[in-house]
Amino acid sequence: MVSEIPYDEGSSGEESGEIKCKNIVTDPVRGLKICADTGEIIGEDIIGTESDVKAYTPEERQQKTHYGGPLKYSHHYMGVEASLEHPRDHGPKGIKQRKILPRRPPRLSARPLTSVDKNLQTALSLINEVASRMGMPEIVVEDASKIYREAMEKGLTRGRSIESIVAASLYAASRIHGLPHSLTDIIKAMKGNVDAETRRDVARSYRLLVRDLNIKIPVRKPENFVYTIISALGLPEHVAIEAIKIIDLSRKKGLTAGKDPGGLAGAAVYLAALKHGIRKTQKEIAHVVGVTEVTIRNRYKEIAQALGIEEELEEKSAEDRG
Repeated sequence: MVSEIPYDEGSSGEESGEIKCKNIVTDPVRGLKICADTGEIIGEDIIGTESDVKAYTPEERQQKTHYGGPLKYSHHYMGVEASLEHPRDHGPKGIKQRKILPRRPPRLSARPLTSVDKNLQTALSLINEVASRMGMPEIVVEDASKIYREAMEKGLTRGRSIESIVAASLYAASRIHGLPHSLTDIIKAMKGNVDAETRRDVARSYRLLVRDLNIKIPVRKPENFVYTIISALGLPEHVAIEAIKIIDLSRKKGLTAGKDPGGLAGAAVYLAALKHGIRKTQKEIAHVVGVTEVTIRNRYKEIAQALGIEEELEEKSAEDRG
C-alpha cells in the first residue's frame, strides 16, 4: 500500500540537495520514497512506521502489540533473541584477575534450554537447511516452521522422528504455495537417499498434520510441474508453452479429473517435445516427475487420442527416423 506524505517546504528543497517535490508518496513494501509528479525515487531504505499486525479492538491490539522486528516462526525465539552475557561480565575487572578467570563461552541469560527447546531448535535448523538446498522461498520456510510449532503444541511430534515431521511440514508448506516439490525430492534433499520405509513414515506424518491441524491443501495443477520438467531436461521455452496449451485442451476435454498432475504434465511435455521434433524418452520424463513410465505412456495415449493428434505424431516420428 502506498501512502502520501504532505509536502514540507522547510524539509525539502535545493538547499538540502533533495529533489523538490510537492507530492511525495511512500512504498513501505519496497522501502521507497517516490515523487508522484515525476515518478522519481527520492529516498530508499526508509523505515516503515505502520503496524505489521491486524487488530480490530483495543484488547486485541494490546494483545498483539510487540516491539522490534517482525516475529519469525523460523527462528528459535520467534526473532526475539535472548541477550548474551559472559561469566566474566560480573566479575573483577583488573588485568591480573581477568587472567585467572577461565575462558568459558557466552551463555543465554535466563533462557535455559529444555528438551522441547532442543527439539525445536534442531527442527528449525533442519527446515532452514533443507529449504536452502532446494531453493524454497522464505514464506514457505516460515509456514513450514509454523506447522512444526503447531504440531509440537498439539503433541503430534511425540513418538515420531524430527526428520519425518520436518519433511512433512515442508511438503505441506510447498503444497500450500503451489510448489511442485514431491515427498521424494524433500527426503532426498534431507537425507541424500530415499528408501520405502522413510517415505512411508513421512507420508504418514503428512496425513497426520493435514488431518489434526486442519490444513487446507489446494488441488495441485499440472501446469506447476511443466517448468520443473523443462528445466531438468534442458528443453526450450516453446516446448513449455506448447505443453501448457495441451494441458488446457485436456482439461476442457475432461481428461484431468482424478489424474495425477505430475503424470499429466509429463505426458504433455512428451507430446509437446514430439510436436517440435525433440526426442525425449518417457523414462527420462518419468524420472524427473517421480512417476512410472506406464503412467506417462497411458496419459500420453489418452491425450493424443482425445485431441486427435495421433496421426500427426506418427508422421513426426517417421520424419525423425527418416
